[in-house]
Amino acid sequence: MRTEDVDVLVVGSGAGGLSAAVSAAHRGLKVIVAEKEPVFGGATARSGGWSWIPNNGPAKRAEIEDSVEKARTYLKHETGEHYDSARVEAFLEAGPRAVEFFETKTALQFDLGPTFADYHPTAPGGMDAGRSIVARPFDGRELGKEIKRLRPPLWEITVLGMMIGSGKELLHFFNVTRSPVSAFFVVGLVAKFLRDVAFHGRAMRLMNGNALVARLAKSAFDKNVPIWTSSPVKSLIRDEDGVVRGAVINKPDGPVEVRVRKGVVLAAGGFPQDAVRRKALMPHAPSGHEHVSPAPPGNTGDGLRLGESIGASVDASLPNAAAWAPISRPPRGDGTLGAFPHFVDRSKPGVIAVTRSGKRFVNEAQSYHDFCQAMVKRRREEGGPDGEIAARFVADHRTFRRYGLGYAKPAPAPFKHLIDKSYLLRGRTIAELAQEIGADAGQLERTVAEFNRHAVKGEDPEFGKGSTAYNRSLGDPDHKPNPCVAPVAKGPFYAVRLYVGDLGTYAGLKTNENAQVLNGGGEPIPGLYSAGNDAASIMGGNYPGGGITLGPAITFGYIAARHMSGANA
Repeated sequence: MRTEDVDVLVVGSGAGGLSAAVSAAHRGLKVIVAEKEPVFGGATARSGGWSWIPNNGPAKRAEIEDSVEKARTYLKHETGEHYDSARVEAFLEAGPRAVEFFETKTALQFDLGPTFADYHPTAPGGMDAGRSIVARPFDGRELGKEIKRLRPPLWEITVLGMMIGSGKELLHFFNVTRSPVSAFFVVGLVAKFLRDVAFHGRAMRLMNGNALVARLAKSAFDKNVPIWTSSPVKSLIRDEDGVVRGAVINKPDGPVEVRVRKGVVLAAGGFPQDAVRRKALMPHAPSGHEHVSPAPPGNTGDGLRLGESIGASVDASLPNAAAWAPISRPPRGDGTLGAFPHFVDRSKPGVIAVTRSGKRFVNEAQSYHDFCQAMVKRRREEGGPDGEIAARFVADHRTFRRYGLGYAKPAPAPFKHLIDKSYLLRGRTIAELAQEIGADAGQLERTVAEFNRHAVKGEDPEFGKGSTAYNRSLGDPDHKPNPCVAPVAKGPFYAVRLYVGDLGTYAGLKTNENAQVLNGGGEPIPGLYSAGNDAASIMGGNYPGGGITLGPAITFGYIAARHMSGANA
């Protein structure tokens, strides 16, 4: 068997893995990144790309006041009895340092989400803005030939493959038929996109998670760090003292034994596509297959199994095994079903969510994690012979054509094919829509009537939709008085079915404040580290803000490299 000698082997090429690789390379260490799939980027490349890191540089430049004490207070509130003091302190200390390092030493640059609030901004220590940052858009041509190996964005959240940024850019797309300025802006983006497709076969204006991965990969390539794709890690290697000394990797041209001097970092993306572990840890998925994830097919828990194979401990104690998100299943051209995560439409005025009972169950504009917990709770209370854990978004024609509904885009995009494929359900009246979605017609009519009675005044006394800065940040700022509330009034009416999905798993390998993987006795396994969703989340099973998977992934990748290099900062 061939051998390679390096300082660090990174398993996985998402944000956590590439952060560790780039950070280690800048400390003079020789690094290899091994990725099992034929493309690099993992779930990060499909994501919104936001990173939640308190006291970050972009926020300070915007003169937003935050503090370690305030962030600590917020995380104590959010994590409750699962607060992990040592790891949280490490995150709060190293997060700003990691952002500064990447912005000053690498191709990774961040922009602040100026109106991107914590998901519970009224909680102790919560903030209306400042903690969520996103990678600056990136010209894919700077990757050269490596752009062909970058995982494309999630198709369902693009417009025919064109990536769209959040905030003002997204508002231009919503206003394309109403504002000449927006129309001019959108036409310009579409023209550039069509040019890129003609010359390069894909979008070159990279946004969101695609931009984050591209910038990290560019930084890795600039330091001569190779990313081996189609190269799954089959086993870890330990010496007689129990120190991890490398791994066996199946490259396309044969197996290779990679020997390490400093350590192996497990960052393979958690287990969202592992039906066996889903069955064990996700109560809403009794067979493991009821759960729907937009994660890449290769995120099957390899990192967890590699750790377990040498005695590592998996923390399955968190109240939620993953970061939940409502997912719908749009049809694809090849006959399969896609996965559309509902990030934005939940908050729009005129959109409500109901179960088969015909009743609302949640403030639809709360975080997707909170939304799914409420959906599961209500369906368990309601019961039913089929045990369905699902809900439906409901909107009238005006709302649907103004904002879209799930994968069904706003006007002027066509939508009849989605009705034909039963993704989008339609009824001339609320009662007819109830029949289409299998809901109690009388109750749905009463629900809509009661909601409308208050919605005409912009109020939602039942659930308080639009009551927080986070709610309002994803509403329609031009809709008054409440950017999140409008009546469901004029037919025809539309609905989309929702399933419980995830944006990353929380259960994972137990690690310490240095990102070292722990054994069953709580002791570090020498030479083994973990970052990203392979490591147990520090968020206590909750979802405090946008980017609470990627922020810690980047930070603990940086921490792992710092510890392996023997540095203190």
